[in-house]
Amino acid sequence: MHTGQHYDNVMSGRFFEELGIPRPDLDLGIGPGTPSEQTGGILRALAQAIAPLDPDLVIVRGDTSSTLAGALAAKQLLLPLAHVEAGMRSYDRTMPEEINRVVTDHIADLQLVTDDAARERLASEGIERGVYVCGDVMYDLFIRASGRAAGALPPALQAESDRPFVLLTVHRAENTDDRRRLAEIISGFGGSPVPVIFPVHPRTRARLAEFGISLPPSIVAVEPLGYLEMVALESRARTIFTDSGGVQREAYFAGVPCVTLRDTTEWTNTVEAGWNRLTGADAHAIERLLQHPPDGPATRPPLFGDGSAAEHIVAALETPETVELLATARATRRARGYAAAFEA
Repeated sequence: MHTGQHYDNVMSGRFFEELGIPRPDLDLGIGPGTPSEQTGGILRALAQAIAPLDPDLVIVRGDTSSTLAGALAAKQLLLPLAHVEAGMRSYDRTMPEEINRVVTDHIADLQLVTDDAARERLASEGIERGVYVCGDVMYDLFIRASGRAAGALPPALQAESDRPFVLLTVHRAENTDDRRRLAEIISGFGGSPVPVIFPVHPRTRARLAEFGISLPPSIVAVEPLGYLEMVALESRARTIFTDSGGVQREAYFAGVPCVTLRDTTEWTNTVEAGWNRLTGADAHAIERLLQHPPDGPATRPPLFGDGSAAEHIVAALETPETVELLATARATRRARGYAAAFEA
């Protein structure tokens, strides 16, 4: 099922083709909107789609509007809920993603976390049952994609990436919708000693035009890239500057130092390991790290599992405790008439 939260073909459709993912049986086609508009639209459409299926379990991943809407739809239908990538916290409640994470964790029945630190965070909030350390499915995917990524770049980008460069991504509303922050970030790259390859998210492009912010000559603006192209660039970059949670992790997977253009991050483990630094929207801090590129430590601890998170997740879903949970939930739904509603 595809909610349509990521509605642009370049940001969504290409991934089905590149990664060999079967087309979803149902595309809700929600499209653009504020977080509240997207969450409300997805929740309404998901509830209508899920109810007739009478599933044993609903699985959501991450911290998007789709995650929260899927979680709410499941619990309102008395369906068991599993949250993949649970237990992440930035402790910044001004971020919609943080609200999505916290709410989903506290109503989920199964918490499928990436590492022990996430498990400990959940325990500190009173969530200790149904927690399984599984690793990160993004790491699984990165490993499988890395071998195919080398030949994925078009000739122009291949030429750009054959010399030293840094990679930049900016898409979060906290940066793109704030004129000052966006201008400060772009200004920080004006004096870059190496080219800055910048795949421009559609929302970011619109805000740059709206705010009248011009890109300096050091920035090589390109259209949004497919996953394999991004993996290829991430693996070759000298440094990665980003406000994306996913790209922070991919930088770590690739062994490339990361600079996060946010004031907080949920991926604190990469900061603690010395592979990630926070600058916020500070042009001077960005300039310093461009002139004096950070080096990664000599080692990279296995923060995100062993590349078999998917197998660990399946094992968690097949434990006797989970099987009992699913059976109890089904009996409860039947007792309350939900099964009859599904069958109708």
